[in-house]
Amino acid sequence: MDRPFDVAVIGAGLAGLATASRLATAGLRTALIDRKQDLTRGIHTTGIFVRKTLADFQFPPGSLGPPISQVVLATIGGREVLVASDKEEFRLGRMANLYGQLLADAEHRGVVWLPGTRLVELACEPSGARLNLVRQGRQLSLRARFVIGADGARSTVAAYLGLDQNHHWIVGVEEVLGGVRYDGPPRFWCLLDPVIAPGYLGWVIHDGEEVHLGVGGYGHRFVPAECLEALRHHAKRWLDLSAGRLIERRGGLIPVGGVLHRIGSTRGLLVGDAAGAPSPLTAGGLDPCLRLAALASHLTARWLATNDPAELARYDGSRFRARFVSRLLMRRGFNSLASRPLVSLAMRFLATPPGTAFARHVFFGRGSFPDVGVPLGQLAQRA
Repeated sequence: MDRPFDVAVIGAGLAGLATASRLATAGLRTALIDRKQDLTRGIHTTGIFVRKTLADFQFPPGSLGPPISQVVLATIGGREVLVASDKEEFRLGRMANLYGQLLADAEHRGVVWLPGTRLVELACEPSGARLNLVRQGRQLSLRARFVIGADGARSTVAAYLGLDQNHHWIVGVEEVLGGVRYDGPPRFWCLLDPVIAPGYLGWVIHDGEEVHLGVGGYGHRFVPAECLEALRHHAKRWLDLSAGRLIERRGGLIPVGGVLHRIGSTRGLLVGDAAGAPSPLTAGGLDPCLRLAALASHLTARWLATNDPAELARYDGSRFRARFVSRLLMRRGFNSLASRPLVSLAMRFLATPPGTAFARHVFFGRGSFPDVGVPLGQLAQRA
């Protein structure tokens, strides 16, 4: 590792994989570092891709489930509102398959993959940064001209680089099940309940192949494992889960405070959850992580080629945050639904034509994340 890297990417989730692959394609010597030994295990994201993402990015074969066009909003008391679209609105990612293909593609492009590796110190130097790492109990060090933090909601890279950090998040837990029989159309049930999912929602999704069953909410207001079990009980009105085969469990923090203001410097930058990219309202983070990855890799390559600060100045979280104002306000409103009577009242509104139109806008609108003005395209060219 004596030869310096151009870029070290810390974190190999979707944002890190996409960023590293694009950097290598641009001809930069790139290291991809992650604590996990195997990216197909211990996945955190729910893996819900929206129509805007599906239209703008090309996914490798076998990485997406069947399309979903129906959403049902529901309460504990049994009230339900169906919101349907004539378009293919969602697909569940087969995330282990997707991560495996993206990693193989990144390595094919020249990315140096360092699994089972933990960052213990990042020291800034005149020529870039020195990263002190521990890999399988052994210490090693590498140098890089630039560092990209794709290391999640509690980013250590952000702290080392003096960039902004997330302070506002919800907790999500999910089970992925196979073998659940269902004869209806693929459907996305959303349970609105301030006890089971305070400040967010519970979700039950059957895309015809897999079931995703999960809850999210503010961590100080619920016990996720207990609420997931409560959701399983209420899901019986839609699906018989008794024969379901557990494929995997997922969980983690989801930042919902909006894109952070300061997400880049001449030493490095942040992408994905580390940058606070998920929507404050829906907590959807896959679309913004892919768009930020495209912008980050483009501007990093230009910065390292030109040393022109104007290139990095374009990577300004405040520029994106301005587009999140309405969603931040709606997040506060959602959080204020702290009792079941208030949720029931909200559902009465959603059952009206204006309310249903609002729900359609939230679930089916294309305002996921601002366009970043750089080429998007294929996620992986090598299956």
